[in-house]
Amino acid sequence: MAETTGEGPQGGPFLNKDRIKNSPEEESRLEKQHFWRIIDAFRFYRDHVQEQVKRAEGQFLSLPQRHQNLLPDVLSNLNRISQCADHNQDILQGIIHNSLHMFENIEYGEREDPRKTRSSTTFDMDKVKSTIKQFVRDWSETGRAERDTCYKPIIQEIQRLFPSDRYDVSKVSVLIPGAGLGRLAWEIARLGYACQGNEWSFFMLFSSNFVLNRCENVNSLTLYPWIHQFSNNKKSSDQTRPIIFPDVNPQSLPLDADFSMVAGDFVEVYRDSDSWDCVATCFFIDTAHNVIEYVETIWKILKPGGVWINLGPLLYHFENMADELSVELSYEDIRTAIVNFGFHIEVERESVQTTYTENDHSMLRYIYDCVFFVARKPADLYFNGHEEENDQLRSSPPCAKSPRREGTDSLT
Repeated sequence: MAETTGEGPQGGPFLNKDRIKNSPEEESRLEKQHFWRIIDAFRFYRDHVQEQVKRAEGQFLSLPQRHQNLLPDVLSNLNRISQCADHNQDILQGIIHNSLHMFENIEYGEREDPRKTRSSTTFDMDKVKSTIKQFVRDWSETGRAERDTCYKPIIQEIQRLFPSDRYDVSKVSVLIPGAGLGRLAWEIARLGYACQGNEWSFFMLFSSNFVLNRCENVNSLTLYPWIHQFSNNKKSSDQTRPIIFPDVNPQSLPLDADFSMVAGDFVEVYRDSDSWDCVATCFFIDTAHNVIEYVETIWKILKPGGVWINLGPLLYHFENMADELSVELSYEDIRTAIVNFGFHIEVERESVQTTYTENDHSMLRYIYDCVFFVARKPADLYFNGHEEENDQLRSSPPCAKSPRREGTDSLT
């Protein structure tokens, strides 16, 4: 069982970059407000999709009758989309139910009239729909090929660098910033490594908490992740194609597995120097306002001799957001900064092609030409003229755990 812990107001998810200027009381108010905003977005999902369906029906019915007569299946397909949205909402309600008290050290209180549906922004609804597609990527058989291209190179590199015949892998600490729904971190923990996932997004945290702690029957749940895609469908049935999850039992980790998820901003949560043997980033570094801040943090928290493994593109998340700091650097510039920090790049492949939450039946498919590298923080480091000795290094920071859950909560 993976316990999700929070960092309190100063380190909590989704606080703006000016949070340090606010009082603790204001920080707490803003975070509570954000928490409930995301809950509302999950709750509003069905209404949002029904609005899309209603619009599509209206557009179809505006056609001349002779044209409608040529398309006898359109309205029935739209009705099927509505039914699929109802089913997706049932899953989202399960996610909400298990999210209201998921943080051990934060209490968000209760909302007045919690059953009331509140409208959400297009941005938040896009996030909900993107989160639904994350279940495909991380926890379905449909996403296996994508996981193999994204996660397998990282896992293989960890096993090469920290082989079980030379290391007590249970003592090898691996951090996964931007862990999403947790599959990569889970797979690493399954191999016996001490692995912690870190995630900033409440959308992801709520959903990872659900799949990791409330799903144990293999392929017992169904989602319809493509119903929001009204363009580039070869067949109408492609839009309502289901996926089933989870393809494995997320609670099948060994009893002694060292696995956890921590909530909060990566650069705020992880401040202890020389703490981790490995930091693995997958489709993560372009989520930064300032990617060099990520490089600096990774350099700081790695133990001397520790390694940073990265795979991903540079699709900067804040590039087109007003009033948000966003420094868009080329890989060449980032690489220069990595080397200037002192990292030694041991492995580098500048063309690893992969996809991200791909609909493999769509007529439009995106291929990312990713960079993969392994960068090592040298073991023989000197700070202020004093050599850092391995026996003086801190161990990885403690993380909250809970007993393995007994029984089952099923959702059909």
